[in-house]
Amino acid sequence: MEKFATVEGLVAPLDRPNVDTDAIIPKQFLNSIKRSGFGPNLFDEWRYLEQGEPGMENAKRSLNPDFILNEPRYQGASILLGRDNFGCGSSREHAVWALLDYGFRVVIAPSFADIFFNNCFKNGVLPVVLPAQTVEQLFQEVAATPGYRLSVDLPAQQICTPSQDVISFEVDEFRKDCLIRGLDDIGLTLQHAAEIREFEERRRRDAPWIFDKQD
Repeated sequence: MEKFATVEGLVAPLDRPNVDTDAIIPKQFLNSIKRSGFGPNLFDEWRYLEQGEPGMENAKRSLNPDFILNEPRYQGASILLGRDNFGCGSSREHAVWALLDYGFRVVIAPSFADIFFNNCFKNGVLPVVLPAQTVEQLFQEVAATPGYRLSVDLPAQQICTPSQDVISFEVDEFRKDCLIRGLDDIGLTLQHAAEIREFEERRRRDAPWIFDKQD
């Protein structure tokens, strides 16, 4: 998992509450357990005018001109601004994979669905919970300022706006440490690789019959 320290990037505003995981990555694209390749189908039903199916050439599909991510001013955004209950619906981890593969490292919203919130931390995306009033102010500033960028400093737990206003946010210390160090669940386990090998070797010596091949 990529380490996370500070992200300074363009902000894209998705002004919809209750964005569910089927909207983030529709079910027909859940045909792989690889963490890459989902970005082109992020928000597929909103981004394109035609129904999307696996294997389609997205470059040949018609973009929906009314969808926010298709506007030229938001191309290359790495910070997504959302509304209440972002990531609700099913528990599919692919939703976070699609956001990350598209280029988003931070999602800011007043609230998140619990499973989606947890999946973000496990995959290198920082979900930031801010008061609804603060999020509303950010929406207004983004709309009024083309090229609006934020700097998100995880170690300091602060967001800096273009006007140099500083917004503090809370984050669990353990999750913060894992993001900064780039440790997912597998990475955390591998920190104890030496102890695991020692245990396996000792177990093999003490109880060799467990490891005997069975016909």
